[in-house]
Amino acid sequence: MRRRILQSTLLAVAVTAVVLGLPLGFSALKLVQDITVNDLSTRAQQIATLLDEQIAAQRPVDLNAARLAVPDGARLVVRTQAHDYSYGPDPGEEPLVESVPMVQSGTVTIAAPSGPVRTQQIQVAGLVLLLVVLSAGTGMIVASVTARRLSDPLRHVAARAARLGAGDFRADPRRHQVPELDRVADALDASGAALSQLVQRERELVGDVSHQLRSRLTALHLRLEALAAVDDPEVAEEAGAALEQAERLSGVLDDLLAAATAARARDAAPLDISALLTDVAAEWREPLKAAGRALRVRVEPELLARVTPTRLRETIGVLLDNALRHGEGTVTLAARQSGGTVVVEVSDAGPGVPDELVPYVFERGFSGHGSTGVGLALARALVEADGGRLELSQARPAMFEVFLPVARADDVLGLPWKPEPTPR
Repeated sequence: MRRRILQSTLLAVAVTAVVLGLPLGFSALKLVQDITVNDLSTRAQQIATLLDEQIAAQRPVDLNAARLAVPDGARLVVRTQAHDYSYGPDPGEEPLVESVPMVQSGTVTIAAPSGPVRTQQIQVAGLVLLLVVLSAGTGMIVASVTARRLSDPLRHVAARAARLGAGDFRADPRRHQVPELDRVADALDASGAALSQLVQRERELVGDVSHQLRSRLTALHLRLEALAAVDDPEVAEEAGAALEQAERLSGVLDDLLAAATAARARDAAPLDISALLTDVAAEWREPLKAAGRALRVRVEPELLARVTPTRLRETIGVLLDNALRHGEGTVTLAARQSGGTVVVEVSDAGPGVPDELVPYVFERGFSGHGSTGVGLALARALVEADGGRLELSQARPAMFEVFLPVARADDVLGLPWKPEPTPR
């Protein structure tokens, strides 16, 4: 986009320079010649008037009286009925010649060398060319600034749309002072909020349905097991058959929940957590340093987890931003492997989360520090979308832990992946 905008603007500048520069250059060259010719004509007319006065007074023609009107290097030729007179050197090849008639039946001709005129024309042409180059250079600068001003916001909006597609529903406060792009950004923020609420409601509905079904199935199992233990063989046989069907229904429910988890994590892939966390830490060192804080990184090498890079980057960013805004002292980013799980920890040395707020820190819209209360809820949603989970493992000082499924051998080899629950 930036290249196309730059090319279009430069093409317009080039066309304008050619359309205006060529006529301007031609007019300038013609103007220099016309000024010189008019000057010669004026001088010749002055000399003709002077000589007419001499002839009318019946005095001999004296060219010395007219030499002041002859340009340097030019030649004066006077032709009368009685005699021809000349004054000055040979003007060379292709001189500029201007003749005027005399009243007393004669002509006055001035032939000036063309070299000085050609020199002036070259100087004027160079000046015109310089103006064209300066105009083109100014156009290039304006085109570059305009292209950057238009392309950078477009790239930012495209990246925002990509993050939204990857599951990052946080609002982006950045605006570009371009009404059309700002309207697109507002629409993306509104879409993100709507999608976030929709996904949250969907997960809550799935959780509620799962809980209710499991509760009813558990009660049904207990009743059927009691019936299967009675002395009546027919009743026991029917109860056993019903118990078998209930167990199959429980298995179907487990398969459906596993399929839903796999569908949410379909974009997840084996990822080097160590490298990603190092990059994220490099991005957050300067903001923390500007606030007089330090960032300590303790990440084990070659940690592989099945996760979506964009979601994990945004999640860690939310946790580090939370530590910057609401924590104190040194912020610690650590990662380790524990069994079949990669654990990422973000902590600080601040006062932590009050006990009465601990049950609500991940609820959307709840905040104990005057913020929007969206960040932690979205961070948990992003982690859960990849089959992981986010917990507040320690309230004072605050420590958040992200549990991610370890990438197994079949993940790395590109074999079909089956979700496995992370340990609680």
